[in-house]
Amino acid sequence: MAYETILTEVQNSVLVITLNREDKLNALNKTVFDELTLAIDELYTNHTLKGAVITGKGTRAFAAGADISEFTGLDAEGARKLAKRGQDLFFRLERSPKPIVAAVNGFALGGGCELAMACHMRISGETAKFGQPEVNLGIIPGYGGTQRMTQLVGKGRAFELLMTGKMINGAEAYRIGLVNQLGHNDTLVDTAIEIIESIAAKAPLAIGYVVDSINAVYEDGVDGYQTEIDGFAACTLTTDFKEGASAFLEKRKANFQGK
Repeated sequence: MAYETILTEVQNSVLVITLNREDKLNALNKTVFDELTLAIDELYTNHTLKGAVITGKGTRAFAAGADISEFTGLDAEGARKLAKRGQDLFFRLERSPKPIVAAVNGFALGGGCELAMACHMRISGETAKFGQPEVNLGIIPGYGGTQRMTQLVGKGRAFELLMTGKMINGAEAYRIGLVNQLGHNDTLVDTAIEIIESIAAKAPLAIGYVVDSINAVYEDGVDGYQTEIDGFAACTLTTDFKEGASAFLEKRKANFQGK
């Protein structure tokens, strides 16, 4: 499918999504959200795909925030709809039963940082820049940034980053737990694909239940322990569990089918 603001290609059965507004530092606008939604839908529906990598075009930015021009003139109801639309898409990333890895190759600010945090994992170059500078504009993050930042780095550091609006580099982001791995900018996508391939060698249904159970920790009204029990029980009924247990006992590599 031809897109206007993103590029997609499949490498080793991994969907690589590249934000393609290099002249705008890959800023997120309505069209980007529309096209990201379609690309993530493909990840959900195409059973040959193992997972997805999201990165930015060029060397300067992953995504340097949202397109602020789309914010001006909004009334309160319009702002609520815009924020909910962003949150709905980022929930879809977060809840994907297949791994989604952000390969952060430059500025990940505002909505760009929120996009990276919605992915299951983040890898980054040491000189990439992360931040939620919304308070400098008189607003706050609207796409889940206040929640996911707190989940990832803790309350104290979230207060610091969200209230000061300061940027931190990839090395500092790794130190505080915002980033999972550091790498070199020219190999970030390859590293992300390797991570996804290592996950794809496991039982796909079990990976999906892991996603559900981890997300349940942060969902209001959801008992994460019960979610874990239900997922554990469901796994025992799968062909994959029978195969995994047999392979372990027979000292061979399991051949999972996602059934």
